[in-house]
Amino acid sequence: MLSSESVREFRSAWLPNITDEGLNHLVELLEKGSPLLIHGSFTRAVPQGCLATHIAWNHPCTTHLTQEAGISWLHSVAGLNPATSHVVREWDQNSCNNYEMRVELLALLHEERLRRQPAPQANRLIEEAIAV
Repeated sequence: MLSSESVREFRSAWLPNITDEGLNHLVELLEKGSPLLIHGSFTRAVPQGCLATHIAWNHPCTTHLTQEAGISWLHSVAGLNPATSHVVREWDQNSCNNYEMRVELLALLHEERLRRQPAPQANRLIEEAIAV
């Protein structure tokens, strides 16, 4: 189970800085329980990386990086210290088979996907304004 500090950090620093492509990629990896998503280090061998690294490989500021991608994304984009990140610490403490953590992260990611979709009401109002 994710701590309240990790959930807060994930919502406030991680999610706002994840691209749509990164969001979709992370959802896919977590849903499959992919062996490309690792614990205990940021990168082992490309394409194996932790949460932050996979996000970084799908972000325009860090896509060109390999070994340092996750660290750079956390520090430069998300504004976090990789050594003190609650999410990173909890991710590393849990094994790849921690179903509860994967489910919680997936729920947060799915929630973010829905939040990013334009509201049907807003689309209708925009269409009506354009028609006038």
